[in-house]
Amino acid sequence: MDRRRIAATLAALAIGAWLPATAAAQTDWPTKPVRLIVPFPPGGTSDVMGRMIAEELSKVLKQPVVVENLGGAGGVIGTERGARAPADGYTLVQTGVGQSAVAHGLDPSLKYDSNADFIHVSQIHSGPNLLVVNPQTPFRSVRDVVDYARSNPGKLDYGFTHAASGHMAMELFKQTACAAAGGKAGSCQPLAMVGIPYRGGGPMMTAILGNEIPMMFINQDVALPHVKAGKLRPLAVTSLQRNPLYPDVPTMTEAGYPGFEALSWSGLSLPKGTPAPIVAKLEAAMKEAMGSPAVRQRMESNGFVVPEQGSRHYTDFVRAEKERWTKVIRTAGIKPE
Repeated sequence: MDRRRIAATLAALAIGAWLPATAAAQTDWPTKPVRLIVPFPPGGTSDVMGRMIAEELSKVLKQPVVVENLGGAGGVIGTERGARAPADGYTLVQTGVGQSAVAHGLDPSLKYDSNADFIHVSQIHSGPNLLVVNPQTPFRSVRDVVDYARSNPGKLDYGFTHAASGHMAMELFKQTACAAAGGKAGSCQPLAMVGIPYRGGGPMMTAILGNEIPMMFINQDVALPHVKAGKLRPLAVTSLQRNPLYPDVPTMTEAGYPGFEALSWSGLSLPKGTPAPIVAKLEAAMKEAMGSPAVRQRMESNGFVVPEQGSRHYTDFVRAEKERWTKVIRTAGIKPE
């Protein structure tokens, strides 16, 4: 046997030995702790949801799932790190509306693509924003707000945090109101309201409670204690269905804006190239974890919806959200800070 045949034979034997070992490693996954990148600082809704699912997955996978907070740039820094992580199943990435949809509208030259650079495994949570006003204002419905804004251009303020879900909800509201008035989005702005920027949800909440600003969109869980205390008046939720925490509060659709939807959401993703057996095992684990009565009770008690589970649903959802918010941002002319 000549040298070429010997080399070919040895190579074939090596590959033959490697393939079963690799397949076994994928089937046995995980055999060590798994890292979950949460691309935000501790304490916020994303972090709470990340830690909740990490705890449940640890039980299902029988290996620790350890949260690593990598905050910065609205979730972009941690997400970019996740996109570059080894595709071996030992780095999970929490994706979400800010870093996976809004960021693309703000920066077309992002160093990752939410559709191409990740395998989206399953969604974790979904929750609406709530349009709230200070009770000292005369507004008791969305129509009241719109009528006042049209009659008093430039005299109605609202609070926003740059590129947050509430900011996006307000821009969508202004564009939808334009269409509802018979105009064309991008060519008119019948709601000539003045946005007051805040560095975060905390300062903005302080401002509306002190009647420094009359209204804003804010996550439903953050608004709840203030609504219960009578310090905020809710006018509408931005989901297609009413929220169980606010059964008497109409949706934006019911308020006259059909199809209006602006959600806060997150999910679990993997770097592109992760082997299919690992993806399938994690997808099954997510379905089991999210189906746990403890998870459902914890989420629903805070007004969050347990979304449809599975990779196909979440992949389609992320793609649609990226398209939605990129269009809204470009129409509004919003730029990165």
